[in-house]
Amino acid sequence: MASNIGMMDSAYFVGRNELLSWINARLQLNLSRIEEAASGAVQCQMMDMTYPGTVPMHKVNFDARTEYDMIQNYKVLQDVFSKLKIDKHIEVNRLVKGRPLDNLEFLQWLKRYCDSVNGGIMNENYNPVERRSKVCKERNLKSSQKSSKSLQTSNSLNLGSGDKLNIPKISGTKQKPSAVVIESNYSEEIQDLSNEITELKISVDLLEKERDYYFAKLRDIEILCQAPELEHIPMVVAVKKVLYAADEESALAEAQLIVSASQ
Repeated sequence: MASNIGMMDSAYFVGRNELLSWINARLQLNLSRIEEAASGAVQCQMMDMTYPGTVPMHKVNFDARTEYDMIQNYKVLQDVFSKLKIDKHIEVNRLVKGRPLDNLEFLQWLKRYCDSVNGGIMNENYNPVERRSKVCKERNLKSSQKSSKSLQTSNSLNLGSGDKLNIPKISGTKQKPSAVVIESNYSEEIQDLSNEITELKISVDLLEKERDYYFAKLRDIEILCQAPELEHIPMVVAVKKVLYAADEESALAEAQLIVSASQ
């Protein structure tokens, strides 16, 4: 079954462009990079399309930006896998970092699995835009209801405390208890934003380190391929073809032809 797809399976040779085209066509999205699917919402909806009614889409956050919100999406996805008895572990901690390779491999697996279920045929009765729109409206409605209740509670507490407290008037000084409440609320918001900025800085730092790591690897391969005793070997020529190509899919096809011709 596709849940046990091995790393040497043809699924893991599907290019980024083909994956993005597959996602955009089925879910009517406009993703341009694999990392844009790191929140887990795309994967949830793809499973929703494959198994209608199985995914609790009201729990999926399509606007997830923080790692916390993304993790919640992957929890939904892992629960769906468990329900369907799909033996696939999700490397959540890696995926939410937006690492291109990790997200690429997971989406390659997902495409292979979904194609194995429906034979690659798109569910024409499924309207992805309408489905997302309905989910977003439900989330916004719940969010506004929570905000309204929170505001009512806050107002009632402020009124109650104002009725009970007998604040003495001091000559030349005006007491403004509401200002203290507002200042406290702003302090909490500032702290939340500060925490979010810290998380983003950590994520950026990790991404930069990962970028430098892969760049160094590619540079090592490039230097090796430029060695006089190796540069004319068909396999090395094929590798350089992929390294320097602007269009990765056509370059891969050409590289495969070079290797095949040499055998």
